[in-house]
Amino acid sequence: MDKETEEKITQLQIFEQNMQASIIQKQNFQAHLIEVENALKELEKNKKEVYKITGNIMVLADKIELKKELEEKKETTTLRIKKLEKQERELQEKASKTQKEVMQTLQQQKK
Repeated sequence: MDKETEEKITQLQIFEQNMQASIIQKQNFQAHLIEVENALKELEKNKKEVYKITGNIMVLADKIELKKELEEKKETTTLRIKKLEKQERELQEKASKTQKEVMQTLQQQKK
């Protein structure tokens, strides 16, 4: 196997590792998004006082401000998820292209 093919195989391994890291990160953001959406639903149901967890304590919070903060977190998290999905697609395309190149090279070397 030539040096170029070995480098491409190494590249494939790096793509794989990056995709796995991206998937884990996306799953964490998706879990966070679910928490934020659930908090927003509960906030809508609650007609009384609302509390916010800050560090290790719960403090009384302004419902309007808390809703605004949660909506901003939801928007930011959604954007991060979309960015990670785009990154995953790009990595997948690069990996697929590199894999095809490696396979072609290996088939040519067998001849």
